[in-house]
Amino acid sequence: MPVAPRECRARVSAVRTLAPDVLEVDLDLTEPPALAFEAGQWVSVPFGPKQVRAYSIASSPRAGARLTLCADVAPDGMGSRWFRELTPGSEVRFKGALGGFVMPASETRTPLFVAEEIGVVPIRALINELAAGRAATLVYGAPDSRRPYSAEFRERARRDAAFAYHPVSEADLVAEVERLGPDHAAGVAYVAGGEGTIKRVREVLMARGLSRKAIKWERFW
Repeated sequence: MPVAPRECRARVSAVRTLAPDVLEVDLDLTEPPALAFEAGQWVSVPFGPKQVRAYSIASSPRAGARLTLCADVAPDGMGSRWFRELTPGSEVRFKGALGGFVMPASETRTPLFVAEEIGVVPIRALINELAAGRAATLVYGAPDSRRPYSAEFRERARRDAAFAYHPVSEADLVAEVERLGPDHAAGVAYVAGGEGTIKRVREVLMARGLSRKAIKWERFW
């Protein structure tokens, strides 16, 4: 069961560039010393009265003393500029964890994961909580040069025959989902990315028999 969000403080311990304009930041919690959360959730960073930005947690809930956030910093907005300026030692205040884009422990249906560009962050967190041998499929739409975590997914697919990985361009994402998506109500889908892509993927999956409630989604833009 999700824990109520709380105000938190942390310090940046590492910053990594995963792809052009895609950064990953490790935050070591100082208050509280650890944060309880579920894979797929996010934190909210304040930038003034009624101005906040959300960042998905890329790391595992099993390492609650350190959170890893990942962001696309290509947009020249307030949040992107702030994320680009983070360096080891920077203090970060945020509220978390938030969001219902999570997979219940009781979920037994075979999941289809669909990630568009930076929407891969919560998807990666969800996949990393799956036990080895758990059947699952990931369709990941992004340019070849901007596909963080792709090597990780390829390695999992190599080691675990139950995990299928399909990296494609953004233009081919919906068509790939149509070809691979669940074709009956026994599956569940987790979709993260832009509003337009989410809408089209939902239409494809519902047309093939997946119920509306079986399609979980998280909109990034």
